[in-house]
Amino acid sequence: MSLDSFSRSVASSNTSADISMRSASPAPSVYSMTSSLRAQAYRQEYGRGLNNYSDVYRLPADDEELDRLDKQHGMFCKAMGKYPPPVPEIMADDGFEVKAVLDLGCGSGSWIMDVAREFPNCSAVAVDLVPMQSIHMPPNCRSEIDDINLGLEHFYGDFNVVHCQLISSGIRDYHALINHIGHVLRPGGLIDVTEFPFAFTGLDKQLLTPPAGSFHPPWTPLWMSYANRAVRARGGDADASLHLHEWVSNHPAFEDVVYREFWLPCSPWLPGSDPETKFWNEIGDTLRDDIKAFMKSGRPLLLGHGLSAEFVEAIERNACEELDDALTPVYVCIQNVYARKRH
Repeated sequence: MSLDSFSRSVASSNTSADISMRSASPAPSVYSMTSSLRAQAYRQEYGRGLNNYSDVYRLPADDEELDRLDKQHGMFCKAMGKYPPPVPEIMADDGFEVKAVLDLGCGSGSWIMDVAREFPNCSAVAVDLVPMQSIHMPPNCRSEIDDINLGLEHFYGDFNVVHCQLISSGIRDYHALINHIGHVLRPGGLIDVTEFPFAFTGLDKQLLTPPAGSFHPPWTPLWMSYANRAVRARGGDADASLHLHEWVSNHPAFEDVVYREFWLPCSPWLPGSDPETKFWNEIGDTLRDDIKAFMKSGRPLLLGHGLSAEFVEAIERNACEELDDALTPVYVCIQNVYARKRH
């Protein structure tokens, strides 16, 4: 069966608000959550609540997606650690300045709130296309609504740590973003960026990129290949993870560059019962739920790309069965780069 076997989507999105929150200036906007702000910040597309600020980022920002991101945060902390080893030293009180940490594309805010609690004397700033909604936000943490594609000049020289995680689908030029971060950091500060290439791999750890129009197993990598194309069509930098190490290493602002890869099984398919295999299969069990929820979140992205609902539902159904069977070896490679800003 091929893509041609399915009719193209003729559905249109149902938008709840046409008011743009995009500013011609990169100046930040700080809001408290109100019903009028919620109406401005969100619109409904294909049954999900999406941001009303960016034309590039087309994944939801509703409660269902925030719950997924909270669970994903716990999994990443278990598999990769909460933050790179230099962070405690950098964020320690020194009596000289108030340490400051910036989370670009904060999602549910789990990471930035954890850091704010661990370093209560710091200033923690969370930036995203929609406001953070947690009622448990620490007093030293604030939420700002901004499209970081517009630039970060208003943050230059203000932060000791800048964190980005899985935001490439909403970034037009990730290379330029790294340059901005170089200016945002104070001397000795830390850049910490984590992405994945919007593609999965097989047992040989080679990217699986089936051609457009494909409809065949393995289904989970196939679904991600269509998401990759949809992200690119929107202007997102889908393969940024493949260049992070090069971009940071070649930037004159950074030194002590460290590159890390984390190969996570997409379901608990690893054979064996030794403690290490059990650990990674537990990660795979959590990641399986995350991917299944991510496929639901990706429906507006794929449908908005012109794929028919029938086609999207068929791939998702087959991928979920494949993940539940946990027999197909599929990995995702999470790539992390951290480095210090030169003094």
